[in-house]
Amino acid sequence: MRDIVLFAAFPYVAVALAIWGGVHRYRHDRFSYSTLSSQLLENRSLFWGSVPWHYGIVVVLLAHLVAFLMPGMWAAITAAPAALYTIEIVGFAFGLAALFGLCVLMVRRFTYERIRAVTRPMDWVVLAALLVQVALGFYVSLVYRWGADWYVDTAVPWLVSLVSLNPQTQYVSSLPWVVQLHMLTGFLVIALFPFSRLVHLIMFPFWYLWRPYQLVIRNRAIGT
Repeated sequence: MRDIVLFAAFPYVAVALAIWGGVHRYRHDRFSYSTLSSQLLENRSLFWGSVPWHYGIVVVLLAHLVAFLMPGMWAAITAAPAALYTIEIVGFAFGLAALFGLCVLMVRRFTYERIRAVTRPMDWVVLAALLVQVALGFYVSLVYRWGADWYVDTAVPWLVSLVSLNPQTQYVSSLPWVVQLHMLTGFLVIALFPFSRLVHLIMFPFWYLWRPYQLVIRNRAIGT
């Protein structure tokens, strides 16, 4: 029963909540899609956080995506020890970079009053979930070696079964609890994503192409 709730029901609930939240926010509060950027205020600290975070997370996510979309090719590549070692080292390095960058960005957001003032409670929740997710992924890569290999035989079949609407929890039910938590936290991030400021990463093209005009009125009495 536990496996059915966590690994069969929860992923669908998370995706459904993300879709509903994204559509609802786009229809009723689309002008809230903003990075609220403060780059001109603290450019140096932003650089040391943003660059390693973005490069690290993009490479890590791309590796997960390629293995999911082309498991046969990925399995053939990781079957060669030299390729497996290289992928593990590269993944470890970029995972560490993502974790470092995210920590810098969170400290920056917490310590600068002007940035903290425009950060909503849900933004903190999403950032905390991201931190847990990335930290768990880094820990898994450090403790449970050769994840690039066993990922194809565990997480990929499970994800494919979810996409085909025929959940097969046996692929992940016997994995260590840390690995399971890493997978579940990923879906938690998906569920929370539309309710934070980070949603602009996905909605940016649609927002600028099809949003209605925004009327801004200048109040001369107060000079705004």
